[in-house]
Parts: sequence; structure tokens; C-alpha cells
Amino acid sequence: MTLVSPAKAGTETASAPPRRRTAGRATGLVASLGVLLAIAAASIAIGAKPIPLDQVWHGLFHYTGSDTDVVIRDVRLPRTILGLLVGVGLGLAGAVIQALTRNPLADPGLLGLNAGASAAVVSAISFLGVTSLTGYVWFAFLGTAVVSVLVYALGGSRSATPVRLALAGTAVYAALYGYVNAVQLLDSAALDKMRFWTVGSLASANMTVVRQVTPFLLIGAVLALALGRSLNAVALGDDTARALGTNLNRTRALSMAAVTLLCGAATAACGPIAFVGLIVPHLVRAITGPDMRWILPYAAVLSPVLLLGSDVLGRLVTRPAELQVGIVTTFIGGPLFIYLVRRRRMAQL
Repeated sequence: MTLVSPAKAGTETASAPPRRRTAGRATGLVASLGVLLAIAAASIAIGAKPIPLDQVWHGLFHYTGSDTDVVIRDVRLPRTILGLLVGVGLGLAGAVIQALTRNPLADPGLLGLNAGASAAVVSAISFLGVTSLTGYVWFAFLGTAVVSVLVYALGGSRSATPVRLALAGTAVYAALYGYVNAVQLLDSAALDKMRFWTVGSLASANMTVVRQVTPFLLIGAVLALALGRSLNAVALGDDTARALGTNLNRTRALSMAAVTLLCGAATAACGPIAFVGLIVPHLVRAITGPDMRWILPYAAVLSPVLLLGSDVLGRLVTRPAELQVGIVTTFIGGPLFIYLVRRRRMAQL
């Protein structure tokens, strides 16, 4: 019979719950990936013309150029891929912003990034005559990057704090949206072209846009995921983070860079889409707790589930027409967020 010392037994007992929590989180993440694959398959199969899964498989892997194959390969596949990428970008950007500002109500709009993209797009349309989606992408991304640098500078640069960043972002947001509205009122052509983009849509997706935004989204995603441990320290407060050896200036600068890449590319590709970056991190915290090392990968998986699911729902409710995904996420996210605020204590960051 092997005797176990009380100290060792206590250590084993104490370490068991963390191991079980880790196993539970890993299992939940794998299950979430399964849901994402199912939603992606539904995104390719469901539309104005429903396509059986065997024909979806044929169109993807045995392309013959038939009408169904063209719909699958050239229309729905790029739309699904873009939805996956944009969902990842919005989810990670929202989670990083909430951790960085320690504000559970934060989303990319709080730092003025969506406003920067909109201002750049309306300027390109009105003053430069840009008319194609592939042209919007670069101007929207440039606008987001410029506003990111501006907000970081107004927030104090190396002495930036969560409150200063939020205040600077709000001020820039108000100023830029005033500019956007003024240009649209003075230029009816710009208003007509901006109206579709500002709603938020995946309908115009194509592989050219996918190829343009993918590098930025991948780099931003890797950077955001690498910041999980540092953002955990930031959530404890500046003094505690410094005591733990975290370089706050570097963490904030890298976080702003990640958010710029993610939000800029996502907004450029399909316009500003509300609530995905706001609501998903809240739902994720109910599963994972406050650990950013788990919140970030969960947000990267569940955000495209919400986005693609909303896109599929928009195709179903008004078939054979469709409702833009930005409208659907607002209808879903608004009531859900109100429910979370009323039924649960707001998550502390």
C-alpha cells in the first residue's frame, strides 16, 4: 500500500479543478469549431436557390462549370470565406478593445475606427471618384489606420490610459461622423454609393477582396492572440500590471496595432457591422471566465458563427431577396445585449 503525504494529497486536490476547467474550455472550443463548420456549410448551401450538400461538395471539389458550380465557387464560397475572416477580425478586435480600455461596453466604434473608415470611403467617393468595392477597401483601411494613430496620440501616446483613449476615440468619432454626414448631404452621388456600404453587407464579396484583406486579418489575429497574457495583467490595473513586469506602453501600442489591422480590414471589406465585437466577448466570458488567453480564441470562433448565422438568416427571411447582415446583427445583438445587461451583472474587466 502506497502512502501519500497530506501535503501531496492537498496539492493534487487543489490542482484538479484547474485541470478540469482547462479540459472543459478546450472541449467547448472544439465544439464551437464544429458549430462554425456547420454554419459555414449552411452559408454555402442556403440562399435564393437552396443547394443540396452533395451538389455543394461537387461544386467545391469537382468543378465542372455548371450553373450550380458557378454559384457555389464564385458567389457563395467567397462570401462565406469573407464572413469567416470578418467575424474573426471583429470578435478579436472587440475583445482586445474591451480589455485594453477595461470597458465592457467598448467596441471598435468606441475608438472612432469605424468613423475613420467611413470618412475615408466617403472622401474617396466624393472627391476621387472611386466606385468599386476593391477601391473602397484601401481607403477604408487607410482611414482606420490614421484614426488609430490619431486617437493614440490624443490619448497621451506613451502615457495613454484607458479613459484617455476612450475619450479621444469618442471625440474623433463625433467629428468624423459630422464630416461624413456633411459630405453626403452635399453630394447625392456619394450618399447613394455609401448607403449600401454603411449598412454592412457580405453580398458583394469576391475573391479579390478576400485576397486583399486576408494578410491584414491574419497578422492582426496572430498579434491579438499573442497579447492574451499581457492583457490579463492590464485588466488588474496599471500598478499591478507594472509590478508583474508588463510593459504597459508596449502592450497598448501593440493592442492598438492589432485592433487597427483587424477592424480596419473587416470594416473595409464589408462596412461597419454592429454588435459582433461587442456582444460576443460578453457571451464568451460566461463560458471561459476573465482569462484573455481563452476569451480571444473563443471570440475568434464564435464571432464568425454569429456573423455567418446572421447572413444566412437574412437570406431566409426575405427570400428570394435578402436582408443585409449588418441589419440582422443589429436586430439580434440589440435585444440580446439588453437582456445581458438587465439579467446579469455587467462583467468586470
